[in-house]
This record gives sequence, structure tokens and C-alpha cells, in this order.
Amino acid sequence: MCGIAGFYRSPLPPQDHRSLMDGMLAQIEHRGPDEAGCYLDDRLAMGTVRLRIIDLQTGSQPMGSADGRYWLCYNGELYNYRELRRELSSHGVTFSTASDTEVVLNAWATWGRDCLPRFNGAFAFALYDSTTGELHLARDRYGKRPLFVARHQGAVLFASEMKAFLAYPGFRFAFDAAQLSSVFATWTPLPGQTVYQGIEQIPMGAYLTIRGDQTSRGRWATLGPDLVGGPAPGTEQEAVELVRADLEAAVDVRLRSDVEVGVYASGGLDSSIVAHLAAQRTGRQLRTFSLAFEDAEFDESAEQDDLVRHLGTRHSTVRVSDADVVENFPEAVRHAELPAFRTAFVPMYLLARQVRAEGVKVVLSGEGADEAFLGYGIFKDVLLLSAWHELDDDTRLRRMGQLYPYLRHFGDEDGHRRMLGLYRQFVEEDLPGLFSHQMRFQNGRFAARLLKDAGDPFAAVKELVAREPGYAALSPVQRAQWLEFRTLLGGYLLSTQGERMALAHGVENRCPFLDPAVVRRAASVNLRFGDPFDEKYLLKRAYADVLPERIVKKGKFPYRAPDSAAFVRSRPDYRELLTDAGTLDQIGVLDPRFVRRLTDRVFDSPPDRIGTKENQAFVFLASTIWLHHWYVRGHARRRAPLGVPLNVVDRRSGARSAQDGERG
Repeated sequence: MCGIAGFYRSPLPPQDHRSLMDGMLAQIEHRGPDEAGCYLDDRLAMGTVRLRIIDLQTGSQPMGSADGRYWLCYNGELYNYRELRRELSSHGVTFSTASDTEVVLNAWATWGRDCLPRFNGAFAFALYDSTTGELHLARDRYGKRPLFVARHQGAVLFASEMKAFLAYPGFRFAFDAAQLSSVFATWTPLPGQTVYQGIEQIPMGAYLTIRGDQTSRGRWATLGPDLVGGPAPGTEQEAVELVRADLEAAVDVRLRSDVEVGVYASGGLDSSIVAHLAAQRTGRQLRTFSLAFEDAEFDESAEQDDLVRHLGTRHSTVRVSDADVVENFPEAVRHAELPAFRTAFVPMYLLARQVRAEGVKVVLSGEGADEAFLGYGIFKDVLLLSAWHELDDDTRLRRMGQLYPYLRHFGDEDGHRRMLGLYRQFVEEDLPGLFSHQMRFQNGRFAARLLKDAGDPFAAVKELVAREPGYAALSPVQRAQWLEFRTLLGGYLLSTQGERMALAHGVENRCPFLDPAVVRRAASVNLRFGDPFDEKYLLKRAYADVLPERIVKKGKFPYRAPDSAAFVRSRPDYRELLTDAGTLDQIGVLDPRFVRRLTDRVFDSPPDRIGTKENQAFVFLASTIWLHHWYVRGHARRRAPLGVPLNVVDRRSGARSAQDGERG
């Protein structure tokens, strides 16, 4: 795992490019603290900070092809690099390292952009063709690794994290009100969004090619085929065996590493399956890591303890209090770079810090299982609402009880009857293409009121689904999956809560459930066996005999953390910070009157009287205030130079003669 950064066709003096690369890479050194390198020529400067995981000695970057034509700065891991290396070798390609980076480089040199569908990995890279002058930027199919692009005074800037742009002379961050409105309403950035003017994110499964002042872009992977899947297995037992085989293969390739690999063990089904498979395959006692909360509402310690005893892992727990969440919130937001709708990313920041302190650089986790195997309540919502008119009230009530048993207002029959009225409001599609998410987005309407002018907060997501080929042909549940993959998973779970918090401490996270073969297998078995309202039925069936009973039989208990209540209980002075007139005036796009009303309600009401929509709006507000501090005002910039030497490949005109002159 690494961080990359660079700029193309900069008008700044070439003699400044090396120091500029040093400054940009210094902003993201936490991603790769082991070594740093950069490539310079008359058109391009790009570099990498490296976290050594595979081929510790000879996998340095930037890496050039044998003929010097192609140069690669690469962030990520190619899990099937051994198989691709053998295939390339059969075509006569030779290798000088044992790294997956060289496999990516030679795959591009051999197949061009057609190499991308062959990759099973988590990656984002910049590949430069020094012959044509083309810069190719590409990102993995599910958006596990980030890549941002900005244009400034004729130059194209790119980086794994936007904070690298702070080191480029004259670059300034400014909020984009329309993108903020979309993020507040839909919970996360949509593919391509960043909430800042002039900065875009390469979407998942997409590429961008720049040649001179010409730009072309496209998608090398689309999600629809993965969600349709192949033919269904003939029997439930066959389905179980196929799911097991695909997950075993996914874990096998994600254990490829020259350093120790641990597991995030939340106590839920998904991470427990991963821990079980990893424990079977590692040659040492498996290291597992988990979070515990002082607030029992969020704690899963009992299930974690069961798993640790069952597998015999060497386990570490980070116990989190309200004060821990609030005190670390600003720094976690600095690493996230984007507004967040809940605080759950902060404990993950603390967990990754502990993982790295114990000397572990790589962890496996259960992300993607709920999206692939229909683990979220929203999929049951879709099933219920789609069949609403065919069901009587007794059946509706029974199904209602299976939706969100961990939520208090779903906890008894009276609660179910109260919720019937809410659900009746969403049995028809009012937001085109967004039937599955209309209820969720209702809370987003409230958060969008933070802005002076929210416009149509759903304009961007409506456009996203309207222009997606094949979207309309998907089933209601498949459309819900598509939206989850393209919004919450890529925009928050894999990024803010996952990758950014882990890499803040130089820890790489890997997700076996997001192996393309596993996603496609899930699509072929979903809703074919068992009760569709028994979430992840087939996963439970597949691993019931090898996991503790408590974990298998426990219903979905999503990972959460204390939100506004943590601030109220531990930092009442946050009321003044969030409503400071000078700060709100500087930000400009927030509505001071609504901000004050929301903040007063949160701080003046008992925590159990604050609903989901107020909690989300509060965390969005707090994170936006801190983003203004860190990015718009520029305080996120690190002034210290790189902590490791910068190895330079200098191919600028005159560089050799200048170096010869220095030697003479």
C-alpha cells in the first residue's frame, strides 16, 4: 500500500519540481512511511510514498519498464499478481523483481488498458507513457483505493489524498455548495464528488487519460453484471459449497504478503467468517483486533470474546469512550477529508493506531458482505415495499418485526404498528430510480437544511441512475444493491471509515467479500434459498458448524458509535464552536439560523429525544466546520519535509549534463 501524488504540464519552473514533489509527498507520508521516490521529466512530476508489504527489498517506486517507456506510481495490491505474472512470462515477459507493481507495469505494457479487467485487487495508479506523453489514471472496480484530480493554472494535479494539493503553490480549497447538498442528502459523496470546487475523484472502475491539453475518460468496469450473477446452483448444499470455495480463494490471495496479516474482528458474522478462514491458513497464531465501547448500546464485546476463545487468536481490544470519540474527531476528519454523517470512523482511526503500534501493517475485514449478500435492512425494506399491495396488515406487521430489531422503535408490536404509517408513505416511487432509498433520503432532506441554498439535493443522484446503462433492467433489490455499492460503500465505508482511517497509521485493509468472484457468486444465490427476510441466510448456513452459535444466530447489528450524545456528554463547549458567527460567515454556504436551532436542540434535549436525522445533521455540521479549518483555511498542511530520503529518477532536459557538471 502506498500514496501517490504528482502534476502534469505545470507552468512552474522545472528546477522547483523536485522540491514540490517532496512537499506533496510529505502531506501523505502516513500512507507509506517506509520509502519515497519520484519521477521527473519535462512534462510530468509524480511520486510515491511506499508501505512495504510485498517484495520488501526490490519493489521500489516509481518503477520503469525495461525499455524506459512506461513509468508507474502505484497504490494498492494486486491479489492475483502471481497468476498474471505466470501468464505474462508465458508471453516472453521477463521480471526483475518479485513485486505486484512490476506485474501491473508489464501488464499495461503488454495489453494496454485491456489489462484492467484482468486485475483482482485494490488499486489506484498513475501510469505515464514517456513516448506519447500520455498520463493514465485508473482506479479499481469497487473503489477501495482513492485517486483525486484537480486543475490549477494550467496544471493537472493528482494524488491519493487531496491534502497533497495543499503543497502546490497557490492551490486553495473552496466548498462546492451543490456537492455539499448532495452529500448531506444522500449520506456520502457520489462517484466523482469531493465537495470542493475544481477537485474530482476518479470514480470506481474508471480511468482518465491526459495527453497535452486533451482529456479522455471512461469506465473499464460496470457494476450491473456483477449484481446479476450467473446461473443459480441447483441445491442449497451446492450453493453452500460454492460460496465456501469462493471465500476461501478470496482469503487465500489476500493473505499474500511478506509481512504479518491480522483481522479486524467486530464480533459480527462477516468478520468472524474472515477470521475463521484466516486462522485456518496462517502459519502463526492469528492476530485479531476489535473495538469495545463504554456505552453498552454499541458494544459487541461478548461476541468478540466468544470468537477469540473459539479460534485461539492473539487479541487486542481498544476501549472507546465518549471523550475518545470527541477528542479524536478533528484529526480523524483531517484524514477523512470529506463530511461524515456519523462518528463511527473515529473509533476505526483509534483501532488502526493500535494495530500499527503492535507492528501489524495489513488487516483483513468484512466490508462488502452486507452489500453482496443482502445483509442490510434496506434490502428487506425493498422486498416489503415492493410487495406491499399484495400483503395483508398481519403479514406486513410480521415482516416489520424482521427489519431492524436492534432499533428501539422497531422493538415491539406497538412500534411495528407505528412504523406501518411511515412505510405507507414510500410504497410508490416519487424519486425516479430511487425507490429503495426514498426512506433513507428523507433524513437527508433534513441535513440539507444546513445550507442556505440546498437546491435540489437529489439532482446528482437522480442523474447518476438515469444515465447508468442497464440500471432500469435490474430488479428492485439489485437496484438497491447498485446504489449501496455506488454510494455508501464506496463513498463512506471503504473510504472515510475504512481506507483513510487505516492508512492514517500506515495500515492496509483488505476485503475478501469484495473479491469479484465472491460478489458474482452472491448474486447467483441471493433470495434463492431460505427466508429472504433472514438476512445472509446462506452465509449463516455455510458457517454455522464452525463459528460460535451466538455469532451465527445473532441478527444484524451494524457497527455504530455514539454520535451527538458523545459531544453533549463530554464537550458541552462544542455548542460555541459550532455556532461561532465568524466561522459560519467565513464558510458562507451554511445557514446560521438553522445551525443554531439544530445545535440548541441537540445540547438542550435528552439524548434519547434526538432522532436519526438530527444526529446525522449534527455530525455533518461538526465535520464540515473542521473541514473548513483543515482545508479551506489550509491548516492541514504539513510543513515538515519527508521523513525518508526521496529517491529521484530525473529525465528532464539537461538533467544529465547538469549532474555530470556537478560530478566534475
